[in-house]
Amino acid sequence: MTQTVITLGAHVFDVQVRPVAAIPPGQGAALVEQIRFGPAGTAAGTALTLAKLGAAVRTAGAIGTDPIGDLLLAMLARYGIDTSLVVRRADVQTSASVLPIRPDGSRPAFHVPGANLTYGPDDIAAAELARATHLHLGAPELMGGENAAKILAPAREAGVVTSADLLAPGDPGVLAWIAPVLPHLDYLLPNEQQVLGLTGAETLEDGARALIERGAGCVAVTRGARGALVVTAEEVLAVPAFAVDVVDTTGCGDAFSAGFLRGIGLGRSPRAAAVLGSAAAALVAQGLGSDHGEFDLAAADAFAAATPTLGTAEAPR
Repeated sequence: MTQTVITLGAHVFDVQVRPVAAIPPGQGAALVEQIRFGPAGTAAGTALTLAKLGAAVRTAGAIGTDPIGDLLLAMLARYGIDTSLVVRRADVQTSASVLPIRPDGSRPAFHVPGANLTYGPDDIAAAELARATHLHLGAPELMGGENAAKILAPAREAGVVTSADLLAPGDPGVLAWIAPVLPHLDYLLPNEQQVLGLTGAETLEDGARALIERGAGCVAVTRGARGALVVTAEEVLAVPAFAVDVVDTTGCGDAFSAGFLRGIGLGRSPRAAAVLGSAAAALVAQGLGSDHGEFDLAAADAFAAATPTLGTAEAPR
């Protein structure tokens, strides 16, 4: 089944350092095991895993004309991703992060938003969007709900399946900012903290249903080691996480989004799509960076079939 996805939004160049238990004081230094870099962000990171899983991917967003931008485009092209929709800005740097990875795989971030904040609906033509089967908008909060809706609405009217995820922490103010997006989304892919923070709900299911009431068709929520929860108007599905040794959680949310969307594009059920998303996230988590892992769709499916899960996932009451 042909699936052509446009991943639109945040493009970030990540530098990862591990393990970092503490920042050395003053002019001090510390030896580490690994330093690497790669593409990331809710558009570029999702594009990587979608391409690995066999989707035809075009990515759209804004980067600088700096060497970081050159390298980011070159690394995306290595995965066969079409970067012709990426616009370049001469007056602002490419978004970048430095991520000191803790021994447990968690990571704080030093981040420059850069050119990501300059992208808007005038940067892409509706005709380009209509050529895709799927449009995934990474971080609509960067341009605001009204502007993001101007991108999503014509795409959905043209029959494109639409989805989005978020970068910002959950906060009722963020929900008000992105609310115009929700009626134009077939799938919203946030994490647990975002759902609870956005809605103020006491339970994750209630929070997801509140977002559906505002217009989202389906809310697929990542819950870290507790797996994922998929909520529609008709059902609540809990999918467990896979038991792996976590090296770095960078890009795991983007990998879940990619796997879930690839599953939907292949005609799989929401539960099966979430299993593929969880498998992709687990494969990425075993190494450093959003682009970790040389796997394809067959390998991800084989991994899901052979790998134990972390207990039985239960839908929260």
